[in-house]
Amino acid sequence: MIRDERIPSEQLQRIDEELRAGWPTGQAVDFEEAIRYHESLPAHKRFADVLETADQPLLQPRAGVPRLEDQIELLRYLHGEGEADLLPTTIDSYTRDNEYAKAQEGLENARESGTDTLNGFPAVNHGIDGCRALIDSVDAPIEVRHGTPDARLLAAITFAGGFQSFEGGPISYNIPYTKRHDLATTIEHWQFVDRLAGAYTERGVRINREPFGPLTGTLVPPSIAITVMVLEGLLAATQGVRSLTLGYGQVGNVVQDVAALRALRSLGEEYLPDEVCVTTVFHEWMGGFPPDEARANGVISLGGMTAAIARPDKVITKSPQEFQGVPTKEANAAGLRTTRQIIDMALEQQIDIDGIEDEQALIERETHALMESVFDHGDGDVARGTIQAFDAGALDVPFAPSDSARGAVLPARDDDGRVRILEFGDLAMDDDIREVHAARLARRAETEGRKQSFRMVADDVDAISDGRLIGRPNGGGNRAD
Repeated sequence: MIRDERIPSEQLQRIDEELRAGWPTGQAVDFEEAIRYHESLPAHKRFADVLETADQPLLQPRAGVPRLEDQIELLRYLHGEGEADLLPTTIDSYTRDNEYAKAQEGLENARESGTDTLNGFPAVNHGIDGCRALIDSVDAPIEVRHGTPDARLLAAITFAGGFQSFEGGPISYNIPYTKRHDLATTIEHWQFVDRLAGAYTERGVRINREPFGPLTGTLVPPSIAITVMVLEGLLAATQGVRSLTLGYGQVGNVVQDVAALRALRSLGEEYLPDEVCVTTVFHEWMGGFPPDEARANGVISLGGMTAAIARPDKVITKSPQEFQGVPTKEANAAGLRTTRQIIDMALEQQIDIDGIEDEQALIERETHALMESVFDHGDGDVARGTIQAFDAGALDVPFAPSDSARGAVLPARDDDGRVRILEFGDLAMDDDIREVHAARLARRAETEGRKQSFRMVADDVDAISDGRLIGRPNGGGNRAD
C-alpha cells in the first residue's frame, strides 16, 4: 500500500533515469545544469515570486498550440494585447496520455501543413531546447497546464526546460479525467513529480505547484473541491513542495463562491505546514457557456466581480468563444481584458454582501468532516486515507468518470443558486449538515412546484449555457421570498 512518505534521493534518481531513457528528449536532462539555467532567469520570470508578492489578483488564460514559433507568438499576444500577468502552456492530449510517438507525428504534420494538428503544445517532443526557447522569448512567468495522470516525464523535461509552475495532482488529474488509472498508481506517480519539484526547491529554485481545483467542473460542492485541494497540498508538502496554489472553480452564486475562496485559503493555511506558502486561484466558470458572445461576456464579468470581492491571488480567465471550443487569440485576450476591467473597477469599492460568513462557516464544517474521515480511513496517513475514503464513498466527486470514485454524489442548486447536495451516497457528512442541504433543496422544490429529482440536476447543468443560473422548469419560476 502506498504511503505518504518522502521518496528517498536514490529512488528519485533511479526513477528519473528510467523515465528519461524512455524518450530521446529525456536523455538531455541534466539536473545541475538545469539549476544553473533557472538561476539565470530574471526575477520577473520566477513564477512563485511573482505570484506570492502580487497585491491584487493576477490574470492567466489557457493557451497551447503545437509549433514553437506559434506558441511564442500566442503568448506574446496574450501578454501584450490581453495584458495577462501570468502565462500558460497547455499541453496536447497525446502527451497527456503518454503517447509521445503520436504527439511527434502530430507535431511533424503541424510543421509541414502550418495548421494546428494537435490541441496543445507537445513539450516532451520539443524537449529542453524548445522549452527554453519559449521561456527566453516571452517576458512573463509561464506555467505548464495539462491534465496528465502520469506526468513524470513531462515534469522532468519542463522543469529542466525552465518552467517554474506545474498544474495538476494525483486526485484532480485522475478522478475527473480518466477511467483506467487507479488512484494508488496516480498518487505514486505524482509523488515523483512533487519530489522532483521539492528537489529543485531545496536548491533554491522554487517550483510552484497548482492542484486542479474545478475537478469535473460541473456543480462541484465547494467542500469536496477544497478537501481535494488540501489533500493534494499535503501530499505535495511531504515531498518538499513549498509553493502551493490551491484552486477553486466558480459555481456562479457570488456569496457561495466568495465564501468558498475565503474558506480555501483559511483551510489551506490551517492544514498545510507553516513552511508552505499558500496561494489561491479562482477558475472562471468551467461549465457550458452561452453561444451568444454578449451573454458569454456576462458570465465572464460575474467571475471578475467574484474575484474582486474574494481577492484570490490568481484568476484563470475564459473567453467569449468558449461555446465554440478553442478561442482565437483575439477572443482569449478579450476575456482577459473584460476580467481586468471588472476587477479594477470593483477593487476600488468596499463591497459587502450578507451571508458570506455563514456560508463560509458551513463550507468549513463540511470540509473538516471530510478531512477527518480521510485521516480516520488512513490512520493518519493521507495517501492511504485518500484511497480508502474514495473506495468507501466517504469522499466522492459528482459526475466523475474514474473507477476510483463512486460517483454517487449528486448536486443541485438551491433556491438562491448555491450548489447543494441532493444525494449524498456514503459521503462523510454529519446528519445536521445533510439536513441543511435537504431543507434548502426542499425550499426550491416548493418554489418550483415539483419534486426533488435528477431532472433538477440535469436542468442545473444546462442552465448557464441557456442564459440562467438555476434550471427552473421552462425557464420560469422566480424564487419566492
